[in-house]
Amino acid sequence: MYKLFLSLLVSSGISFAAMVNGIAIIVNDEPITLYDIDKTMSVNNISKNEAVSYLIDKILYDQLVQENNITADVFDINDYTEKLASSNGMDVYTFKSVVKQKYPDYEVFENEAKNAVIRQKLVQKIVKGQLTIATEEDMKLYYEKNKNQFLAASNYEVVQYASKDKAALISTIKNPLVISTEVTREPITLTIDKLQGQMQYLLNETKENTFTPIFTANKQYMALFIVKKQGSAPLSYESVKAKIFNDIMSTREKKYLKDHFEKQKLTADIKIVR
Repeated sequence: MYKLFLSLLVSSGISFAAMVNGIAIIVNDEPITLYDIDKTMSVNNISKNEAVSYLIDKILYDQLVQENNITADVFDINDYTEKLASSNGMDVYTFKSVVKQKYPDYEVFENEAKNAVIRQKLVQKIVKGQLTIATEEDMKLYYEKNKNQFLAASNYEVVQYASKDKAALISTIKNPLVISTEVTREPITLTIDKLQGQMQYLLNETKENTFTPIFTANKQYMALFIVKKQGSAPLSYESVKAKIFNDIMSTREKKYLKDHFEKQKLTADIKIVR
């Protein structure tokens, strides 16, 4: 297939074909071209040596995934998303609403989730119990050393919009100057230490002068318009404990894979062409 692809490029007469066809390295019979290296350097703003190392690791990773028949389907991605939502103290619906605020193209998040699932499955396959599970002591130490990662405003001036009619609330959010009679509006001040994890996350992730995603409370649909954020305070350890566990384990998984690929390089068939 690769030879056919090369022959098509040659016959097309495209001017940069020589660059694409300029094979620099072959890893277990899979080529890395000069174009691959230059593009990786440009996109990631890294040196040539770093780009080469990255591309070799990627080929070894992809080959290992293929050898172990590892895939991630829509059910795996949904399960991963549910766990991610839970670790942030949120229900899936609200979490997805927040994600869509951050990712205008939701497929980008889904691809990231798919890659995370594949990495986790691969680690489980090759680690076989060798990865150390984060303890309570590990998590508390991580929290103390990285409190700046868990800072949030201590007070929020917001306007609470509430309605039993979701369509009316959506319409008001789209055009706040025209408020439906079915929507109530109330200015309130919230303090971070008195809020549940889901509300902390919502307020922390929503920018000033924008609405939070719609959520339900007291048998009504609600959304908060963030007027102003004031002060700064760390989120409580308990509220971010699940997220810390995920962060620690994700870091350990990546390190284990990196070390594994360094060993793989010693036995892989790597040929330097130019």
